[in-house]
Amino acid sequence: MDQTINKTAVKGHHSQTLGRLLKLVITTSPAMFIISTITIILAAASNVIGTLFIEQLINNYITPLVKEVNKGQTPNFGPLAYAIAVMFGIYAIGFISNYLFTMLMGVLAQKVQFRVRNEMFSHMESLPISYFDQNDYGDIMSRYTNDIDTLMQMISQSIPQFTNSVLTLIFVVAAMFLLSWQLTLFSFIVFALSFGIVRYLTKKSSHYFQIQQKKLGQINGYNEEMLNGLKVIKVFSHEPETKAGFDEYNDELRKASGRANTYATILFPIMGNMGNLLYVLIAFVGGAAAINNWAPLSLGAIASFLQLSKMFSMPIAQISQQLNSIVIALAGARRIFQLQDEHSEEDDGVVTISRDKKVEGLWNWNVPQKDGSVKKVPVRGHIIFDHVNFSYIPEKQILHDISINAKPGMKVALVGETGAGKTTISNMLNRFYEIDSGTITYDGIPIKKIKKDDLRQSLSIVLQETHLFAGTIMDNIRFGNPDASDDEVYQAAKLSHADEFIHELDKGYDTVIDGDGGDLSQGQMQLLSIARAMIADEPVMILDEATSSIDTRTEKMVQSGMDNLLAGRTSFVIAHRLSTIVNSDLILVLDHGHIIEAGNHDELLKEKGYYYELYTGKKEIQ
Repeated sequence: MDQTINKTAVKGHHSQTLGRLLKLVITTSPAMFIISTITIILAAASNVIGTLFIEQLINNYITPLVKEVNKGQTPNFGPLAYAIAVMFGIYAIGFISNYLFTMLMGVLAQKVQFRVRNEMFSHMESLPISYFDQNDYGDIMSRYTNDIDTLMQMISQSIPQFTNSVLTLIFVVAAMFLLSWQLTLFSFIVFALSFGIVRYLTKKSSHYFQIQQKKLGQINGYNEEMLNGLKVIKVFSHEPETKAGFDEYNDELRKASGRANTYATILFPIMGNMGNLLYVLIAFVGGAAAINNWAPLSLGAIASFLQLSKMFSMPIAQISQQLNSIVIALAGARRIFQLQDEHSEEDDGVVTISRDKKVEGLWNWNVPQKDGSVKKVPVRGHIIFDHVNFSYIPEKQILHDISINAKPGMKVALVGETGAGKTTISNMLNRFYEIDSGTITYDGIPIKKIKKDDLRQSLSIVLQETHLFAGTIMDNIRFGNPDASDDEVYQAAKLSHADEFIHELDKGYDTVIDGDGGDLSQGQMQLLSIARAMIADEPVMILDEATSSIDTRTEKMVQSGMDNLLAGRTSFVIAHRLSTIVNSDLILVLDHGHIIEAGNHDELLKEKGYYYELYTGKKEIQ
């Protein structure tokens, strides 16, 4: 019963996905789809009509000429030439139609691919951070690569060939019945005997193709994992073990692919031979029926029927083969649609932010009023967490009764072991996640009333894990403020002390780097990310282990620049190195989501509690 339900559900998923996919194809280019459909029909019909024309060619043109020759008369080849020209025209229409639908579907597939990638990327940008925390990046990337590639192959090849085969089969059967219903029934009986073999091979190939896709995903995942950990592998000399693991996955993929392709490719020879067997049997039975007057069959009808019998078996084999490709592509299409169906990040905020046109460096909140007017509230950076509780999953609470009063210009440091909740607090401020209870206000405005884009525009963040983009050094710094001038970029680089190593590069600020930073060290990449935050010049700064990848000497230089940057701005600093936060106005010590100590450096040292033990080295941050 469960298996029946599962099969029904799978079929339902496939039909829904196929319907949605066809709608996508049609709406992408209706004219191209209509023309392609017409040419597919013409291509299938012309082949069958041309084959039917053989009957007239033999009965009405060739046979009379033979009789004239036998009687010693001068044959008139004009009607035969005309008939051959007509037949050539029929097949020419089929050839041109086949070329057109192949070309058009290829172009249409590219258009659909372009549209799907655009829609996927645009929608992905709107998804909440929680989606990316819960889904593997490799799996998301495979939707842009493997799944879209199989989808494109399905649109450009599988669906057109499948449709052409189905139409050809329908037209062939209709033509066979038109010529002789007796021979048609005989053909069905012969073919029915081979149907069991075809069904067995199709089922086997489909099963192993699914295993092949699974094994392909496993080996790709293994390769990605090993590439990311290549340095660790070399450090511990684990190359033999890694190679053995790869060999195991590779061998499993080889076996699955071998079986899938064996069953798939053997189908055509079997169907071809079945067509030959059917050809011989029909020639024998049809000839005997014509000679003995068992059925009203002419020589031309037998010739046409023989040709149709060869055309009868191949579409069935093609349909079986294309079904495997379509099933695999539909699985990929369903994964693509799953991403597109993910709910975008909800945003019910109404308050926006804008720079003050009169005073440079000042920002205003634009707060809508009940009378329709908009009240300008200066952005001061006063942030209050009032009894905030949060949990990523209901069963496990992360933050417990967090209360913070970060006054304008205050530097707030968050200290604690890994998993204490430091980064989670910054995630709450950005509204990457929504709190369970309590309130967070920003200049007296609940942050839920502020539009997320505007809220995040007021926050400049330097993350622990640096990420640069492919482009020049100048472009990467300017990412924080696309409208910044070159002089502003230079100033930000000097404040972060990135200017020193940039001038040592061959092309300076015009040096092109890739997304991994190229030949830059981790510390240099972090300096660029700090410069990027500096040029944004936003009211509130969040530094999440911003100096973790910088050596002690560089840290001192950066610290002086950061102090200049943070002056007059509210800032939240997450740090393992306590030397970077001793000048903080407020230090919060967290333990398992609880604030266990609060005060400035001198106050916490006098308490001789957890912070005192960390600072004096009696306890280390894990």
